[in-house]
Amino acid sequence: MARYTVTWHPAAEQRLAELWMAAADRGAMTAASYEIDSTLGADPFSVGESRGAGQRIWFVAPLVVVYEVRDDDCLVAVKDIDTF
Repeated sequence: MARYTVTWHPAAEQRLAELWMAAADRGAMTAASYEIDSTLGADPFSVGESRGAGQRIWFVAPLVVVYEVRDDDCLVAVKDIDTF
C-alpha cells in the first residue's frame, strides 16, 4: 500500500491554528489533527465521504476536514477545516 503525503493549504493551516487557540479542549484538537494527518497519510479513501470534484469530507470530532486525494501522485491536500 502506498503512503500518501499530506499537505495543508495555508488557509486551512491558519484556520486550524485559530480553532486550536480558541478551543476549550486543546488536547482533543491536537488528537484530532494528529488522527487526520496519520489516517490520511495511510489510506485517505478509508475514511470520509466523496463530495464530487475530487473532494472528500471527514468528521473527526471535534473537527471536520475537507480534502482532495491525488491518487496518481500519492498526495492528499487538506483544503478546509472547521469544528462541528
